[in-house]
Amino acid sequence: MKPIRFNTEEVQATLDDRKTVTRRVLKPHNTRKAKRCEYLQGEGLWFDDEINEFDKDTHIKDYSISSCWIGTEIYIQKYASYRPGDILYVRETWQYAYDLDGNEQPIEETGRYFYAADYDSGPFGFWVNPDGTHRENMPWRPSIHMPREAARIFLRVTDVRVERLQDITDEQAEKEGCNDYTSTALGFFDVWDSTIKPKDRDLYGWAANPWVWVIEFERCEKPEDAQNEID
Repeated sequence: MKPIRFNTEEVQATLDDRKTVTRRVLKPHNTRKAKRCEYLQGEGLWFDDEINEFDKDTHIKDYSISSCWIGTEIYIQKYASYRPGDILYVRETWQYAYDLDGNEQPIEETGRYFYAADYDSGPFGFWVNPDGTHRENMPWRPSIHMPREAARIFLRVTDVRVERLQDITDEQAEKEGCNDYTSTALGFFDVWDSTIKPKDRDLYGWAANPWVWVIEFERCEKPEDAQNEID
């Protein structure tokens, strides 16, 4: 079982059965080689010596991998983080909290996980820090730190492919949970750019039209042996 991170909007769309696909930037698997070959996301990607059918002395930058390996089975088998049949658990913004007694002390047996996607703000009006001081509302913890035992959403990967970001169709944009636009494919650019750091948008923003992994999935139950698995 593998983790995948969703932001709050993605979690809400998945819980509402509006989201059944996600796109992730396809980045160089060999950063040093990518830099040496003047890697540019908009002009092509990179070769790998193990699967490069061209002579190793060939100037790699003169060829676009898009016509050679992108989207092919061998590339997906070798470099995709997720493959059809994989079970994923969703990491989301979370917190572990307790109810308080009349003396504002945690009630041990009430400890449980909370998720930001379920609330407009924290479920508690104030928070007692470990040192006993108070603060307004409950602070959330970032998804990257969510333990697997806290997962409540499990996905089974049904398809993995590679395509250019702007090749998304209205139908695919709706499967991404984007359905508030006359043209959902065009409207998706706002959704996409909101997930990319401003400093990275020249490479991975909508306008850059990067190559992306397209990961389709369906909701599933938590695997019975999940507790015994090792990441």
